[in-house]
Formats: sequence, structure tokens, C-alpha cells
Amino acid sequence: MERGLGSSSATGAVVEYGLVRHALLARLASGQIGREDVCDAHPELVRAATHFGRPSGEACPVCSGRELVEVTYVFGARLAPGGTCPSSRAELSRLERREEPVQCYAVEVCLGCRFHHLARKWAAGGRRARRAAREAGQ
Repeated sequence: MERGLGSSSATGAVVEYGLVRHALLARLASGQIGREDVCDAHPELVRAATHFGRPSGEACPVCSGRELVEVTYVFGARLAPGGTCPSSRAELSRLERREEPVQCYAVEVCLGCRFHHLARKWAAGGRRARRAAREAGQ
């Protein structure tokens, strides 16, 4: 199963946070941190996950009771200050093809225990800047 919307046109590297997640869950299992330290998703993130989240195909690593959902946030010029949450692959692709650069963040969330973690981030868009750089080099 494809996980979330992913990135279709990242202009740079996609940064994965799997190792950070693994270390966090190891600290939880060892008792160094408590469940309340990792199951504290902001109500707005939970709302976005409820309305815009896509099933990840993976059970929550904390409670094992629910499937994680993934929410993608896109931030950039002329977007809402709190970013926007594309609800489909087509909408994400449209945002990634913007003339202005955008930053994209995929966050996994458990709607049961409120575990959340940044899964990955990537940059996209910026066609205007790339076009100007290309023209300046000619």
C-alpha cells in the first residue's frame, strides 16, 4: 500500500525521519520518557488528521489500537499562514508545481492515543526561480 501522498516533484532531497522515530520509541519502551510525552498531538493536528488524513497501513507503534493516518501540510507564499492540507494526490501535485517554492511536511498521527511524529519533509515548487536562474546562465 502506498503510504500517504508522498512527494511527486520534490526539487531537492526528501528528508525521512524514521531513525528519529525509532529512537523516540526506544526511549519510550525503556521508560526514559512517558507516553504523555509522545501522545500529545495538538487538537488542530488531530482535526486535520480526522478530515484530511490518509490511512498509512501501519498500526500505531504506541497503542497498537488504531491505524496511523498521514497528514501532509504545505507552506509557502500566498498560502494560509497555518499551511494547507491537500486532500488528494492531484491537489498535492498542483501545489508542488507552483511558481513559488513550497515546503511540504508529512506527519503521522494516531487518532486513538494521539501519538504523532514528523515522517518526512521536502521542498517543491519554485519554477519561477529556477527559470530565472536558467535564463541568467544563458
